[in-house]
Amino acid sequence: MIHFFFIAMLFLSDFAFAQDAKLIEAAKKDGKLIVYGTMQSDIFEPLQKIFQKKTGVTVDYWRTSATKVMDRALTEARAGKALFDLVMSTEDTHRIMHKEGILARYESPMWKDFPKDAIDPQLGPRARNHIVGVMYNKSIIKPADAPKTLEDLVKPQFRGKIVMADPTLHTTTAQWLANLHKLMGKDKADKFIRDLAAMKPILVESFAPSADRVTTGETPIGITYVYYVFLNGQKGAPVDYVRGDYRLLGDASYMSLFHKAPHPNAAKAFIDFFLDDESMNLMAKNGEFVNRKGVYPPVPDADKIKFVEMDDLGESFYAEKRKEFQKLFR
Repeated sequence: MIHFFFIAMLFLSDFAFAQDAKLIEAAKKDGKLIVYGTMQSDIFEPLQKIFQKKTGVTVDYWRTSATKVMDRALTEARAGKALFDLVMSTEDTHRIMHKEGILARYESPMWKDFPKDAIDPQLGPRARNHIVGVMYNKSIIKPADAPKTLEDLVKPQFRGKIVMADPTLHTTTAQWLANLHKLMGKDKADKFIRDLAAMKPILVESFAPSADRVTTGETPIGITYVYYVFLNGQKGAPVDYVRGDYRLLGDASYMSLFHKAPHPNAAKAFIDFFLDDESMNLMAKNGEFVNRKGVYPPVPDADKIKFVEMDDLGESFYAEKRKEFQKLFR
């Protein structure tokens, strides 16, 4: 962390906000910013500190799963007691929050630095790509014996050795399962899901505890975000991920302004900062798959990964799928 923070300070020490000075002054008057997000605290903290140093704005960050970010934001907004300014989570949860009317459109001057096809007309730029894969502990399962494809994952020798987020509770896992047809076709995907459930995987809250169990070796194989291979590898964990044909499903991550943000100017200033080219590069250096051409995290073969974006399937579809997954996985 100290090493990453030093790099961050080196890159951003001369950072000048490419925005109206009036916005920065207004942000300083706001004095505070509250963010609900999914980004690992280890990655967010250096950016948080740099922004605070540059603006004097205190940033409070609450980190949890995408589903819980959405649930808390919607609950507070519906009760008329919202405390937050920004939400940072996956596309599917953002779509639900947008449909509820709690997000405001803010066109940051940084939008010009993103490819046009990466800018959603409602949500803005896809800041990061969350790529889902199969992670394994090399000290427990040797690379030669590890699954090579998703189909390999459901072989008998891996029964009782798999951990995954509970698809009846974790929206992104439900979305991943529902999009597997993009990789293997509908019939094979349906069979894989049934076979995976029959493996009786350990079910946890979200992708983070799934990666943690793989890291400790408690459960040697896990379905989680690929960037945990870098994050946990930095801590000395002997982890890697299944390559297959390098086509991996993923979701996009957005940062959006709450339509009744208590500190709207600080929130807009932070969006500009977060989307800046240097900030994006720094996130990539710490394992994030940022949505910028030619910028890759230090994950093995990251440049070979073919990102296959998962479809957003809507709240009613997830409600239906949760019932199906309840029968299969529980």
